[in-house]
Amino acid sequence: MTKNMGSVDRIMRLAAVVVIAVLYAMGMIGGTVAIILGVIAAAFVVTSLIGWCPLYRIVGVSTNSKG
Repeated sequence: MTKNMGSVDRIMRLAAVVVIAVLYAMGMIGGTVAIILGVIAAAFVVTSLIGWCPLYRIVGVSTNSKG
């Protein structure tokens, strides 16, 4: 599995996860929206940690300047 995510992409995804977590902790999101954003946040964490996004693979995109 070749990494297809660059550092900036990974940092932006993790920043989005932090924003979602803060919004949830402050009670600004809840219910179905919180569940959907939670699933997206979990996917962002996993893809950021491994550096590979399956959607990027499908559409042939790479933000990794090394590959």
